[in-house]
Amino acid sequence: MLKPLHFTPLTTKEIKPTGWLLRQLQIQAAGLSGNLDKIWSDVRDSRWIGGEREGWERVPYWLDGFIPLAYLLDDEDMKARAKRYIDAIIDGQQEDGWICPCPPERRGRYDMWALFLICKVLVVYHDCTGDERIPDVIYRALAQYVKHMHYQLPFNWGAARWYEALISIFWLYERRQEDWLLDLAHNLSVSGVDYKRMFANWRDQKARNNWSFLTHVVNLSMALKSEALMSRMTERTRNARPNEEDFAKHMISLLDEYHGMACGQFTGDECLSGNSPIQGTETCGVAESMFSYENLLSITGDAYWGDRLEQLAFNAFPAANSVDMWTHQYDQMTNQICCAPLPEGKNIFRTNDNRAHMFGLEPHYGCCTANFNQAWPKFALSTFMRSEKGIVSAALAPASVELDIDGVAIKCELVTDYPFRDKLTYKITAERAVTFDLSIRIPRSAKSALVNGEAAAAGTFHTISREWNGETTVNVQLEFECVLMPRPNDMFHLQRGPLLYSLAIDEKWVMHEYTKNDVERKFPYCDYSVLPQSKWNYAFASKDFVVTENPDWDAPFSTTNSPISITASMVEIDWGTKVDNDDGTPAVCAEVPKNRTPISEPVTKKFIPYGCTNLRMTEMPIILL
Repeated sequence: MLKPLHFTPLTTKEIKPTGWLLRQLQIQAAGLSGNLDKIWSDVRDSRWIGGEREGWERVPYWLDGFIPLAYLLDDEDMKARAKRYIDAIIDGQQEDGWICPCPPERRGRYDMWALFLICKVLVVYHDCTGDERIPDVIYRALAQYVKHMHYQLPFNWGAARWYEALISIFWLYERRQEDWLLDLAHNLSVSGVDYKRMFANWRDQKARNNWSFLTHVVNLSMALKSEALMSRMTERTRNARPNEEDFAKHMISLLDEYHGMACGQFTGDECLSGNSPIQGTETCGVAESMFSYENLLSITGDAYWGDRLEQLAFNAFPAANSVDMWTHQYDQMTNQICCAPLPEGKNIFRTNDNRAHMFGLEPHYGCCTANFNQAWPKFALSTFMRSEKGIVSAALAPASVELDIDGVAIKCELVTDYPFRDKLTYKITAERAVTFDLSIRIPRSAKSALVNGEAAAAGTFHTISREWNGETTVNVQLEFECVLMPRPNDMFHLQRGPLLYSLAIDEKWVMHEYTKNDVERKFPYCDYSVLPQSKWNYAFASKDFVVTENPDWDAPFSTTNSPISITASMVEIDWGTKVDNDDGTPAVCAEVPKNRTPISEPVTKKFIPYGCTNLRMTEMPIILL
């Protein structure tokens, strides 16, 4: 048997995004995510659908986000395109159950990470559609994999990501309680990378200038949920693995301490890279950390994981994408003053190329091009979950949920502009009288909170247990304050509530249209250099800040029209650079300022949310005058 989830995720059948979250999903659908099958050969002409291009992770990665995006938006064209891919994948399944696009003679060299991923995608498709073919397709694929494992254990990516298979294994077990499925889960856990053992005596506190599966940022982002997933197995099968749910906190505490970023993710370009503000982190890693936190929140019911989730959703993830979501970065940097190809011999990234921080179709590797699609749709699906006694408002963003509780139709809508504002309004409609709990996650970033005038503790779930009948409104008022948070090397970043703020740098976008490896880059999915057009060499000159709410905004993460901003008193300093462009202009700022003595009088500068920026200065010293 499996231990029940603390909170049960809902599907696109119950949850509908509204407000700014709906707008963000519409932007995503109009951009690269919604068009990748039309323009990118690795998806358009993939072997998964009978073509000759990549037949491994890229189509499953893309579908993992495209499918829920299509159904959250109820877009008939997108749903039809998703079905075309799913139909082709199912039609390609072999008689023995093998489902990946690989000839029999190459199966032994095929990295089975793709199987784990496509089975996860099929679960998503079933959740959205109820397609009756899916359980049998997954059953046959996993049964074949049991036979495959007799002769070929997971290797490379499959060994590093074995726990991803647990999602489809457990999903199927809940429908067909056959012991061989739990045997498969156990065998994967003992044959793949043991992250619990690895972090019990962790030896990667310092960044290394070499590539490794064991320090790869995406593997680690995924692995955060590994032990919590395994914790669902009964004592009979897990009696030697106690306290799995605590492992993720231990793991993330070490990653935060030695490789943490102000935006809530840990560095990885591609592998762990220390805590310098000029080292990058991969967009794939951010998306996968978000998915791990969603799983951890569901499995444990711990509000901590909701706070970690929104830290990435509101800061790190939008910062890695252009406002229109037609382009993205492979690596984002906390202090990022220029995004242009670094000069030959002056690449600062440990294992990535000199273009990894540019915005484009496929900067560096194409994994992020395919995988970034899942972040917003799965975040939307985490806005509400179901508890044993009612409804949980888990990820705070505008959305509504409709479900039955004890045979009574219930609708709960969260109306809010959070995180850009400080108020949450819940509108609950019950068809007739029914008793249930409404649990609201109060963000730990709030200085204080009131729920219908009653004090609520930050960083917890505030639960209202009562009879509901007809229409009821619940108001939550949050209080945020501007705080300068410490960072290494006596630097600080500006935080207000769940939002990290950065000094806005004026920018100029330069388009690069070209073809490489038969992949065309042309507007709007070309590559771009982003060049600074204003000064960036500042330090905080005061701890006083002025918050301005913009009443007229559209795109939530707009660089030019952000929903909220903060003004601060700043002074120029002689910061210095680590890398200059060939023309002598700054390419990468120094890790720490060259000199902290002011070279100007205090000036008022504008800060906007980190997620609204492309070029930014985030970690800076304080020089109180």
